Amino acid sequence: MTAYDELVARGLVAQVTDEDELKELINTGKATFYIGFDATADSLHVGHFMALCLMKRLQMAGNKPIALVGGGTTMIGDPSGRTDMRQMLTPEKIDYNCECFRKQMSKFIEFGEDKAILVNNADWLLDLNYVDLLREVGTHFSVNRMLSFECYKSRMERGLSFFEFNYMIMQAFDFYHLYEKYGCQMQLGGNDQWSNMLAGTELIRRKLGENAYALTITLLLNSEGNKMGKTANGAVWLDPNKTSPFEFYQYWRNIGDADVFKCMRMLTFLPLEKIEEIENWEANRINEAKEVLAFELTKLVHGEEEATKSQASARALFSGEVHADMPTTELSDADLTDGEIDLISLLVKAELTPTRSEGRRNIEQGGVTVDGEKVTDVKVVFNKEALAGEGIVVKRGKKKFKKIILK
Repeated sequence: MTAYDELVARGLVAQVTDEDELKELINTGKATFYIGFDATADSLHVGHFMALCLMKRLQMAGNKPIALVGGGTTMIGDPSGRTDMRQMLTPEKIDYNCECFRKQMSKFIEFGEDKAILVNNADWLLDLNYVDLLREVGTHFSVNRMLSFECYKSRMERGLSFFEFNYMIMQAFDFYHLYEKYGCQMQLGGNDQWSNMLAGTELIRRKLGENAYALTITLLLNSEGNKMGKTANGAVWLDPNKTSPFEFYQYWRNIGDADVFKCMRMLTFLPLEKIEEIENWEANRINEAKEVLAFELTKLVHGEEEATKSQASARALFSGEVHADMPTTELSDADLTDGEIDLISLLVKAELTPTRSEGRRNIEQGGVTVDGEKVTDVKVVFNKEALAGEGIVVKRGKKKFKKIILK
């Protein structure tokens, strides 16, 4: 199976331009391609994960990736998929976020001479002369055509600022710049980036008379059509300080049955033959398949040691045991009253519930267990002895839990 055919078989390819030419470049290892990452946070998240895996796959096939961090485009903000304008970040915050991205990308992509390169579009966008840009680039863009693209159409009723309207031009200029400086013939990105990517190929054709190519990646959606990588607490981050390896593991361990094998194909590096073998397991082994998925993805992001610890913790939780690597809340004597603490306070301090009133409801409705036993009495208290040693495991609902110990 060729490199491109494997991308298709894994369900990664959404749209392409000039498929035959693009396929030839990828299969022969002659593609120099880039993916852009706007630095809107200080960590990459699951939404970026598939793009990083795709870069890794293509690099393994001999192609050359360019990872672009958007120090310049983040100054504006992509309106694609938005119903309102993105929050404007300070230049200092954007620079910090770009540096965080660089460190995380290095875990996936091999950077170095004749390997992958990392660039920041602030290096060329921030020095552009506005009048020169209008003359050299703006003349190649039709406002009528731009407004026909979905990324702008969806914003017209609520209002689209001229500030954001320039984003497509900036992204197209990125592609043009990378083509000229690095011979980058191909841009990859999420399916929602299609119109921006076409703008880049068109700018290269108009200014240089050369062909460039675009490939969009299928968005990672669950069986209900919603973007994956979100929890009640927000995004699933790749930074272990924002989403712990255990929480990352649990996210994938708890995804819907209908999404397991799609995620296995799109995100893991397991051979397709192995995935098909797992897919043919008996239906009662679906949780075992989820464990395989969660382990493989946690290993990719956090390393095999953390994946092993996270799996052991998850299995211990399921069996009602306490495990050293569970998410933990540490209490001090100052958190106790007369040497005791009530269950509602424990739920709030462990951030298992946002308020005391909600914690009370959770307990009364039978949604709280302590060390595997359901507790419905809101007056239950725990003393120092109960919290000493390995502590207790408090669980709210099916997926939120903490080990609680007294320091």
